[in-house]
Amino acid sequence: MTNGRAVTIDPGELGFSPERLARIEAFLDERYIAPGKLAGALVSVSRFGEPAYHCVLGHADVERAVPLADDTIFRIYSMTKPLTSVAFMMLVEEGKVALDDPVHRYIPAWRGLGVFAGGTRSTGFATTPTASPMRIVDLLRHTSGLTYGFQMRTNVDAAYRMGKIGEIEKAGTLDSFIADLAHLPLEFSPGTAWNYSVSTDVIGYLIGVIAGEPFEDFLQRRILDPLGMTDTGFHVRADKAHRFAACYQPKAGGGIALQDDPATSAFLKPPAFVSGGGGLVSTAADYMKFGLAMLNGGTLDDHRLIGRKTLDLMTANHLPGGVDLPAVSKSLFSEAAYDGVGFGLGFATSTSAARTLIPGSNGDYFWGGAASTFFWVDPAEELVAVFMTQLMPSSTYPVRRELRTLVYSALDD
Repeated sequence: MTNGRAVTIDPGELGFSPERLARIEAFLDERYIAPGKLAGALVSVSRFGEPAYHCVLGHADVERAVPLADDTIFRIYSMTKPLTSVAFMMLVEEGKVALDDPVHRYIPAWRGLGVFAGGTRSTGFATTPTASPMRIVDLLRHTSGLTYGFQMRTNVDAAYRMGKIGEIEKAGTLDSFIADLAHLPLEFSPGTAWNYSVSTDVIGYLIGVIAGEPFEDFLQRRILDPLGMTDTGFHVRADKAHRFAACYQPKAGGGIALQDDPATSAFLKPPAFVSGGGGLVSTAADYMKFGLAMLNGGTLDDHRLIGRKTLDLMTANHLPGGVDLPAVSKSLFSEAAYDGVGFGLGFATSTSAARTLIPGSNGDYFWGGAASTFFWVDPAEELVAVFMTQLMPSSTYPVRRELRTLVYSALDD
């Protein structure tokens, strides 16, 4: 099934070669499932708004011999970011906030943030003034100067780790997170470089401030409910816990080891820290609904989330000077390859398909999550693909690139 519907249309009518599509399942099974590199994998592909391909392989929970299923619930981590970004752009459309507003207008304690010039959290930091204030657009495109502690790169990263700020398992609350960041320096002056960061968590906080209601309530009311994303949320409800997948990590010597047991996972109860950057769980069918709404210019089944031109703005390359990521990135890690890729307002976007060295289209946009999940939307081909699995870190295998190659090689017209 794809998007809750069986694949009933001949893929050939949607421009796919059925024989070439069949390579996807065979490849994933031979390369990843049979050798025990992935516990399970689910792929859904739609074209022209219709389900074109769907396969489900392996296990949701190896230890309990639970097979992966269409309704398995996954940790999608950073695939939360596009939904949070779309939610924020709804407020922009309503005139409640502008992309060039300074962030300190909504977080006054951040008015004096400076750029790291030396020191450590324990000895104290030296800073220099920013060349210009951090703006809302800097948060959406990750040019804010914020970081992630797990990047293990700088003294600022280390300070995040010491304060348990921006870890995959979040500590504290959104309010305490914002307060802690007020005492840490920026990696660089906002707008001058790109660094994958906690910026989208800040966007989630700002949604609450600007909308006047908890971020999670706004997301539920404005996106999840209208799209019928009934299995998506910031925790797994008790009546759905039996559908929750285990999460794994590579094991020394080969194979996988349990990273997060679905029977004891922190995702089984509402979080104290509601993370707009990585807190959601979802299903492939639910996320396909979001992808189809994006493909359709911001609307699905008569429910408009955002305007078509707003989505065009979000999926354009917003990196300074219109360059791609290698020219401005400070990060050792992101959920995207770099060459031929820019970044918009919540999505990575292909600026030169040729430079990526994998099939695709200029202007397709995408993102992934820490447990190796991935999606992309290709407006030129009217195609949406969703990939679900549960292996951390996402950089373990090149399965996302391989999947894109397999899907595009199956197109006949």
